[in-house]
Amino acid sequence: MKAHTWTCIWLLLAELYNITYSQNNINWEIQRYDGWYNNLYQHNRGSAGSRLLRLVPAAYSDGVYQAIQEPQLPNPRKISNVAMKGDSGLSSNRNRTILGVFFGYHVFSEIISTENSGCPSEFLNIAVPKGDEIFDPNATGQVMLPFQRSQWWKCSGESPNNPRHQINSVTAWIDGSSIYGPSHSWSDALRSFSGGKLASDFDPLFPKEADDALLMWRAPDPSTGQRGKEGIYGFGNARANENPFLQAVSILWFRYHNHLAQQFAEEYPEWSDEDVFHHARKWIIATYQNVVMYEWLPAFLQKQVSAYNGYNQHVDASLSHEFQAAVQFMATLLPAGIYTRNKTCHFHKVQGSDGGFWPAYRLCDSYWKRKNPNIKSAQDIDDLLLGMISQIAEKEDNVVVEDLRDYWYGTLKYTRMDYISWSIQQGRDFGLCSYNHARQYFGLPPIANWSIINRYLYQRNKKLFEDLANLYNNDPEKLELFPGVMLECDGDPGELLTAIITDQFQRLRDGDRFWFENLKNGLFTLEEIEKIKKTTFHDVILSVTSADRGDFQLDVFKWVNGDPCPQPEQISAQMLANCTPPTVTDYFADSITGYSILIAVICSFPLVSFLIAWMVARSRRRDFIKFQKRRALQSIRQSLPAEGIPAQEWQGPKEPICSVILQIDPQNVIKVLDSRCAIRRTITLQSQKNVIVIQSNNHGSKTLLIKIPKEYDLVLFFHNEEKCKEFINQLQENGIELHQYKKSEKHLMKDAVTKKQRGHILETFFRQSFAQVLHISRSDVTGSSSAKVKEALKCELSRTEFAESLGLKPQSMFVESMFSLADEDGNGYLSFREFLNILLIFMTGTPKEKSELMFKMYDIDGNGFLSKEEFFTMLKSFIEISNNCISKDQTEQVIEIMFRDSGFQNKEELTLEDFHYLLRDHDKELRFSQLRFKGMDPPEVFNQMCRRVSFVDKTDTRQTSSSEALLYTEAKKEKYPKGIIHQKLQEFRRFIENYRRHIICVVIFYGISIGLFVERAHHYAFESHHRGISEVTMPGIIVARGTAASISFMFSYILLTMCRNLITFLRETFLNQYIPFDAAVDFHRLVAKTAIVLTVLHSVGHAVNVYMFSITPLSTLSCLFPKIFVNDGSELPQRYYWWFFQTIPGLTGVLLLAVLALMYVFSSHHFRRNSFRGFWVTHHFYILLYILTILHGSFGLLQQPKFHVFLMAPALIFIGDSLISLSRKKTEINVIKAELLPSDVTCLRFQRPADFDYKSGQWVRIACLALGTNEYHPFTLTTAPHEDTLSLHIRAAGPWTTRLRELYSPQSVSDLGGYPEIYLDGPFGEGHQEWNKYEVSVLVGGGIGVTPFASILKDLVFKPSVNSKIACKKIYFIWVTRTQRQFEWFADIIREVEENDKCDLVSVHIYITQLAEKFDLRTTMLYICERHFQKVLNRSLFTGLRSITHFGRPQFEPFFISLQEVHPEVRKIGVFSCGPPGMTKNVEKACQMVNKENQAHFSHHFENF
Repeated sequence: MKAHTWTCIWLLLAELYNITYSQNNINWEIQRYDGWYNNLYQHNRGSAGSRLLRLVPAAYSDGVYQAIQEPQLPNPRKISNVAMKGDSGLSSNRNRTILGVFFGYHVFSEIISTENSGCPSEFLNIAVPKGDEIFDPNATGQVMLPFQRSQWWKCSGESPNNPRHQINSVTAWIDGSSIYGPSHSWSDALRSFSGGKLASDFDPLFPKEADDALLMWRAPDPSTGQRGKEGIYGFGNARANENPFLQAVSILWFRYHNHLAQQFAEEYPEWSDEDVFHHARKWIIATYQNVVMYEWLPAFLQKQVSAYNGYNQHVDASLSHEFQAAVQFMATLLPAGIYTRNKTCHFHKVQGSDGGFWPAYRLCDSYWKRKNPNIKSAQDIDDLLLGMISQIAEKEDNVVVEDLRDYWYGTLKYTRMDYISWSIQQGRDFGLCSYNHARQYFGLPPIANWSIINRYLYQRNKKLFEDLANLYNNDPEKLELFPGVMLECDGDPGELLTAIITDQFQRLRDGDRFWFENLKNGLFTLEEIEKIKKTTFHDVILSVTSADRGDFQLDVFKWVNGDPCPQPEQISAQMLANCTPPTVTDYFADSITGYSILIAVICSFPLVSFLIAWMVARSRRRDFIKFQKRRALQSIRQSLPAEGIPAQEWQGPKEPICSVILQIDPQNVIKVLDSRCAIRRTITLQSQKNVIVIQSNNHGSKTLLIKIPKEYDLVLFFHNEEKCKEFINQLQENGIELHQYKKSEKHLMKDAVTKKQRGHILETFFRQSFAQVLHISRSDVTGSSSAKVKEALKCELSRTEFAESLGLKPQSMFVESMFSLADEDGNGYLSFREFLNILLIFMTGTPKEKSELMFKMYDIDGNGFLSKEEFFTMLKSFIEISNNCISKDQTEQVIEIMFRDSGFQNKEELTLEDFHYLLRDHDKELRFSQLRFKGMDPPEVFNQMCRRVSFVDKTDTRQTSSSEALLYTEAKKEKYPKGIIHQKLQEFRRFIENYRRHIICVVIFYGISIGLFVERAHHYAFESHHRGISEVTMPGIIVARGTAASISFMFSYILLTMCRNLITFLRETFLNQYIPFDAAVDFHRLVAKTAIVLTVLHSVGHAVNVYMFSITPLSTLSCLFPKIFVNDGSELPQRYYWWFFQTIPGLTGVLLLAVLALMYVFSSHHFRRNSFRGFWVTHHFYILLYILTILHGSFGLLQQPKFHVFLMAPALIFIGDSLISLSRKKTEINVIKAELLPSDVTCLRFQRPADFDYKSGQWVRIACLALGTNEYHPFTLTTAPHEDTLSLHIRAAGPWTTRLRELYSPQSVSDLGGYPEIYLDGPFGEGHQEWNKYEVSVLVGGGIGVTPFASILKDLVFKPSVNSKIACKKIYFIWVTRTQRQFEWFADIIREVEENDKCDLVSVHIYITQLAEKFDLRTTMLYICERHFQKVLNRSLFTGLRSITHFGRPQFEPFFISLQEVHPEVRKIGVFSCGPPGMTKNVEKACQMVNKENQAHFSHHFENF
């Protein structure tokens, strides 16, 4: 630090020394480069960047800034064609030389520069007349020559009193700014800082090429299209490289400065670089002033200027708008070509753009040359100067050569331009007054008619004036300044032009405090002034070129007879090569393919993300399946029979190959077992005498086909040929006769009858059977040919196929009994007639016939009686469909109850009449009971059986000893008393009332988002004209910036929806009455989806913007992005890939799209369920997302970054919330007990951390590092708040939960030496915890979704026991489960509730859906048994609970309607559901339907798993 301080001090002292002593020999005030403080009264007068002086009031259409255009004024190109078109080759009347012309251009560049375009970009494009031979040869009538308005003073253009004033980019003073530049930094960039000289190239007679430090104009070469820095030299005038002729004059003054610097350095060797430089600069400026004012100007105007009377500070020397016409007038003096010669008067030929050699440089092909083959050395410059000295200019008239009028270098994407049209349009841009108004200002009489503008020209070319008068509607008052001054000239500048030029230069001289003749400025002595006055341009040229005195005339601005080296002849266009024709540059022509591919690639981000997610999910699924297979193999190894040959069964083309185990019974039965040793198929070969077996003779001979008559064939892949032969040998050892053949594997598979082929036959079999039983027309059922129908009718059903058609297992007792009864011939197969007989009874039989059939099925000994043992067998076959959930004792108890209820308690066996009497009350159910085959819909009676339990009677609310609710048999539906309009209004009102909190929050949030969008869109559409961005890309910028504002807000405040701790806390505050905190996750999804849509729109907007920026010229881009682009004339904009990949916003934008695509795809429901790890990882990309978003906007291309303004507050809250969770996550929790419950449910009981307060229904997140991952998964607590420990019931549904179950298995725990520890985060609140805030609550749990209600029911039982008051007066709990054995642990909780519910708070209804799915004759019998059991013992046969057990799925809407009648005084009922999405959607739909009524409102809170 100390060393750094001393370094700074030494640098400061060195700078002070440099300032004090480097200019020790300078005793005058150094003139500033930028022109400031020349006038001490008005400091900025004449400075670079100052406004032009308006002598005559502006002529704008609105009086402020709008240029007058067609039709008020003629088309500029038409004026050019009419008034300035003519033949070239006429020499100057005064023999003015070309050097004088280009020196004049150098002088004008010294004092005025208005070419820079204004910001924002404004265009006054020039319409080209249809059929123009140069610019519209195809007669399209659509060609527009671009014209960009000039830079203007920002404080002008506000009112008619303050019209627009253009800016002069250089100093107005004749101060050498065209040599040294208009700023100090520019001058420094030109200097060598050695010997006071300007920096030179390798050749000291050439300046160095311009680098990026110099803002030199680098327009493209219109003849070749070349661009770049090569051949662009550093000068004080930015446009000095426009052509080699102006370039030669600039090089001349560069040499002259270094020439004087060399003289001063030699004469005063003690002078420093600064001394030499400023002395040389002072003399250069003075010499330049002298040459301009007293040599060039008199030669140009043919009149002497007035004598110098001293400096006058009150003279405003600013350049006038009207003076621009003088600059443009010089165009009439330019020829089509410029000679070059040596000292001996030899005029060289020059190489043209076409490679040929011509007598002179062609002007039109000399603009912005990069590699000029004619200028390779300093001598070439000397020769060019000598040629310009000897060449006589074009005549001073109205005619302009085609090199300027048709082939001037173009602007923007056009290579060629009409200089005259451009000059006229610039006059309109400047608001120049009319020709007559200018004359009046300068005291000249206005013209009254066209003939007196130029009498001599009128006499020679009367038609010109007639045509021009027609263009101006024959109104001389409309004639513009520039056409007027061009027309009045005939040999010399006209009187108006002379007055303008004289006025301007005299004001420049008299108002210049640093003028060389001003003795008061201390610059020169009288002797030095006299010396300067004697220095001519002739002297300057002699001193810096190889020419000697006598090689050219003394007056270099005029050539007279007798002067050295006359030109060969007056040059004309016909003597030179043709000009390169104009072309139009399409900036985007070679970018279309690349841009399209890039957009396609970006659009494919979601597809790529989808592919990645699919691969990850598939990989996770494959790993999970492997894990399950390993578990299955372990169980198989434990239960694997001693005998069995492993193989793989081929089921047909495009069908999966299954791993099987083959066993052969002594009874000649082949058992095909799956990987879990469950029987897949049983093949009986007892009756088969000759079994055909075909073995493959290729591919290792390990494929075997067993032809099985009346069934589909068995095709097996063995591990090797030995296993295949082993199986064949076992078949033979069991006495099965085999006919063995061999075929290729391909033909073997082709000969096999697959299960699918057999299925087509059976489909026709069943179709024909139902057609006969139900009397359906054959035309309605015949979908196959008659041959196939005959084949199907001949086929016979095996026991397995019969069982599969019923959706049952082949070994089922019911199937065995039914099949044995139907198989009349006892051959082990059912023919079409046998199947039809049994089908007729079940489809069309009476209840008596069906019960008789049942009686015969289970009258095993055939004695005409049904004993209790046989009745037990019958019930046992029924119970199979409920997974044998009823024990033997329960079955015997049911039989006793049914016998006693029918008065048969003393009988040991029943007759057929007794059996009919036993079922006397269930004729209706028996009438509709059928054999339900696959694809058949359940009968309506069953639907009625399901619906009848969905209603609660009002009497249920009275205090009774029974907890069972009385049921309605049909719903009471009220009709709307009003019309459809009243219904819709009422529904709408109820909707608003029910969701007012959600609506208000959504309206506020999206109102802010829309407001931000509208504000930005309005700003860029209507308030950003000062920048011009809307003119370039209006739709793109509005969409991009509007969506950016909304996205910034959404991306910021979406963080609040993930502040779980904050939400849990706020749920307990008054804010819960106004904000639906339960919907935080849903709102998170809604905002995320909206943000994704806006992001897509934002990207589309920027895609449009990039395209527009890629076709927008650099002059416009430099206005839009002044920090990035500088208008140097190169015009070519950056390519599309620069915007995408070489800018921070572009690159971060592409990365953001990739990140968002990954996050969005992995967060979709499908992939979240199949790869939670992928969802977990990708959603943690939010950190990268916010970093990229901050960087994306930080560059501030169009506006200052604002994302941090939105992000700051939500980010701080989110970080604080995350820190709270992080502090909890660090604590390891010991698992006290782990139980592996049925249905793959794992119960974890663990320590309750200190200060862990929660409410029933809340949830936590846990992680287990022993699983090799730190991802957290949410689970609902199943313990009540009063318990000392915490417990979770976790179903193994995915990879993580399955591995967790495996981890806490007894064997794994034994291997680890204890239970692995877990990490806990929570508790977090959700809607279920509000169950006690409603007088009446309905709890609906499906499957494992009952876990939150375990905690609630426990809490409900505990609170009354400690006299804790709760607002809830009644709870209806609905448990929907496939089979009660899935969650037997929960049945224990319900049993505890029933035992402790002294106040009759809870009404429990259990719905078992598995039985409903298999509704048939057996289900009907079970339903009958259940009703008998419940009627007598007041508890369910299936669950052992007092709760009502129903078959089927609950009908929620009728149930809710009945609750409105049971509790008419309750205005709001809470509904809390948790389970599969299908169930919660049904509950939500029922709530919405019921809420349309103007009765009690059902407030639904749900969670899906």
